[in-house]
Amino acid sequence: MILEMKVPSPGESITEVEIATWLVKDGDYVEKDQAIAEVDSDKATLELPAEASGIITLKAEEGDAVAVGQVVCHIDTAAAKPDGATPAPAVEKAPEVKKEEVKAAPVAEKTYATGAPSPAAKKILDEKNISPSDIVGTGKGGRITTEDAANAVPAMGTPTGGSRGTERVKLSMLRRKVAERLVAAKNETAMLTTFNEVNMTPINTIRNQYKDEFKAKHNGLGLGYMSFFTKAVTRALQLYPDVNSMMDGDHKVAFDFADISIAVSGPKGLMVPVVRNAELLTFRGVEAEIKRLALRARDGQITVDDMTGGTFTITNGGVFGSMLSTPIINPPQSGILGMHNIIERPIAVNGKVEIHPMMYVALSYDHRIIDGRESVGFLVAVKEALENPMEFLMDNNPKKALEL
Repeated sequence: MILEMKVPSPGESITEVEIATWLVKDGDYVEKDQAIAEVDSDKATLELPAEASGIITLKAEEGDAVAVGQVVCHIDTAAAKPDGATPAPAVEKAPEVKKEEVKAAPVAEKTYATGAPSPAAKKILDEKNISPSDIVGTGKGGRITTEDAANAVPAMGTPTGGSRGTERVKLSMLRRKVAERLVAAKNETAMLTTFNEVNMTPINTIRNQYKDEFKAKHNGLGLGYMSFFTKAVTRALQLYPDVNSMMDGDHKVAFDFADISIAVSGPKGLMVPVVRNAELLTFRGVEAEIKRLALRARDGQITVDDMTGGTFTITNGGVFGSMLSTPIINPPQSGILGMHNIIERPIAVNGKVEIHPMMYVALSYDHRIIDGRESVGFLVAVKEALENPMEFLMDNNPKKALEL
């Protein structure tokens, strides 16, 4: 019996996926529920399990875009398992992207195009001050295409060393979707960014005093900065609810809960898993959930459900050394808080110059729905909570707040 395996729906509104990697080869014997492929959607990378045991015949290639419900392989369930055979081992994964190298022709062995450039290609060549006779056309009849012109570089004499190759890399479906959403956020929102700075001394004092006890009490869980920032953000969202809302046509949709998207870097690029009802979580709860989601993203196990929704986003460019940035809104949300690296620098405290660990924070927001008063007030509320966490986040009882 031949079983046709179709692409299952990975989530609501997803109609197409891309075959990222086949984990088995054509003709392998596979066991039921064995992972046979990784597929990319515009939200996550998911594993495709075999629906039955048998000999597999692949019907799609890596890089193919396939519709949900389309047949991607056949499994001959009547085929007997070869004597002594074990399930087909996962083949070594191909690189995440397919690359093809296009090397410039050596100047000393120049081959002249037999065709003329297209009008668009000629314009590009004129701007680069490159003669069409110096280009090898790849179009029909040797015609020079716009791509040929775009990749062309002026002759600078015979190369004396070093590589002059180029490569073309096809972006994953997830990366293409991220790019599309970022451009849409810039083009379709009235995005504005406001800045402030935070003295991190109070938080550092609490962490230094309680982090070892916190770790010992909560099974190795670290007391990081993200729990303080998440708690400060959920408090500020309650004070300035417009920041916790979004546009829907001619309507404003406001939320009485805070689902906080946390931007993390995964093997497939930037991902934003969601901490649900963060306003109800304790410091331990926030830290545990962020750790769980970060590990799932790192291991490629993040799901569409993990990243669906979210009413506000926090992103931490400081882990990569960024001192200041203007984060881009994660649509359809209306606000995103950017954290940055911590630098010791002199500031004025009660008329005296003191050195403190300082962080710049940035709030990018959609000005269509959030006014300047709300945006500035929100960021000031975040700042005051972070600079006085004992009062605003811990009710002057850090041991109770940290569940120690």
